[in-house]
Amino acid sequence: MALTVVKCGGALLAKERFVISRYVDEGSGACVVHGAGGRISRALAEAGLASTFVDGRRVTADEAIPVVRQAFERENDELCRQIGERAVGLMGDDLGLEADPLPGYGRVGMLRPVVPPTLWALLERGAVPVIAPLARGPLNVNADDAAAVLAVALKAERLVFASDVAGVIVEGQVVPSLSAGDIASLGRELTGGIVPKLQAALVAAREGVRVNVGLTSVVA
Repeated sequence: MALTVVKCGGALLAKERFVISRYVDEGSGACVVHGAGGRISRALAEAGLASTFVDGRRVTADEAIPVVRQAFERENDELCRQIGERAVGLMGDDLGLEADPLPGYGRVGMLRPVVPPTLWALLERGAVPVIAPLARGPLNVNADDAAAVLAVALKAERLVFASDVAGVIVEGQVVPSLSAGDIASLGRELTGGIVPKLQAALVAAREGVRVNVGLTSVVA
């Protein structure tokens, strides 16, 4: 069965309804990984905790983990409601996702390319797993990284990064295609959250997954 992994950004969900058929071809299986950036930042601020980012990835202190988890749970519930009855909401650590700690980021990890049996079983019965990117520990995992690693581990045909931005924008225009060389040459023109997104996209593209960041295709 063809499979598409969709990474749904929190900014998209805050702006409009998530319609999975926009990203997944009819007849293809689907697995959704979501972020919750805005919701997490707001929740941390309400709890009196700072939001700190390094190279587009959130630094997560011990005391922030319960807040992050609750924000993910709320985002997951809303996304499942929008997808419909096929959606199965999952916290990644409950699912059994594992990650290696990422030095310098606190309680943050980089996902290992291991697929828990429960995830295979859900896909085989036609469900749409909707995964919040936590790993055992718990460790907070960047949603872009998680989506790319899972796309490779699941041998997905496609990986789509869905956000509130049309694609990768350079000099005010959406770029139709980017290679690893193109990304390297752009250097400092790429800042913030687009950096880990493109790094993650290349991870999947190098393993033969067809990758789109909005309208921009990313090739190894």
